Amino acid sequence: MSEEITGGGFRTRGEEALGDLAQALLENPIFNQALTAAMGAGERAAQAQRTAMGALNIPAASELERLEQRLRSLSNRLESVEDRLDDLSDEVAVLRRRVASHEAAPGASNEHLSAPGHGQS
Repeated sequence: MSEEITGGGFRTRGEEALGDLAQALLENPIFNQALTAAMGAGERAAQAQRTAMGALNIPAASELERLEQRLRSLSNRLESVEDRLDDLSDEVAVLRRRVASHEAAPGASNEHLSAPGHGQS
């Protein structure tokens, strides 16, 4: 049991020491200046990278993601059009069979020539 208490004490003291160190660093003006300069340099490097990629006509990741979304949307719309064309093709085939059967039996009624799936008047 004393090992658990001692281990917990070391942990607590370590966390306190780390918190004190972080606070001291944040209060240090030299550290703050260095941190600000590093963050500014990182942003400037990122901007330079974007500019260079633009000059070389290389798209950014966000542009590629937007293009991917548009391609997926187009693919979904094309799939819908293909499905509708399949449905229309099936309907045309049914109508052709009906017309062919009507031509084979000229005395038949015209009611069976209406499009499939549509109400008859």
